[in-house]
Amino acid sequence: MIWGAILLASVCWAITFGWAVGDFWVKIGLSVIAVSLYSLFWQRPKISFRPRSFLYGLLSAAALYLIFFLGNKLALQILSGAKAQVGAIYYLGAGVNKVLVFLLLFFITGPGEEIFWRGFLQDHLMARRGKFSGYLITTILYAGVHVFSRNLVLILAALVAGSFWGLLYLWKKDLLIQIVSHSFWSAVIFAVAPIQ
Repeated sequence: MIWGAILLASVCWAITFGWAVGDFWVKIGLSVIAVSLYSLFWQRPKISFRPRSFLYGLLSAAALYLIFFLGNKLALQILSGAKAQVGAIYYLGAGVNKVLVFLLLFFITGPGEEIFWRGFLQDHLMARRGKFSGYLITTILYAGVHVFSRNLVLILAALVAGSFWGLLYLWKKDLLIQIVSHSFWSAVIFAVAPIQ
């Protein structure tokens, strides 16, 4: 079950980043749907709809946006070629309607990734390997599938975001926080207020 999840995620992200055919945002949306359906086959997500969780999600999305805003400034100073790599990330969405990108990220990619990565994979790994080990393994795997992008800045971004959302799940074990955080953060950073 766990190995199947890891293999499926690796194949999906390899196709999304490595196959030149098709629109990137559609491919990532389909990849997320595939891994989400896999996780839903094995386990129903534990989501409690509480106003406080929604608020924590919004606040954490804002905090992560600030981390990325500051991290971008730092990356431009210490990583040669960082500006071009950040530009390449945003180029993935070039020519695509921003409303469509926002909707895909907000309603499919954000919720789906959290259901799979934190609600399924991290949940199972924490139960089997211990809380902190499960968190670390999931974070490494989340960053690892982004290796297929061959973009160091994107891999580091996935490591930072994955660490952040994984810690939130480790702390609160409240999937709604991660879903709200991921959905708002990704939709804003890619479709509303890009950091470049």
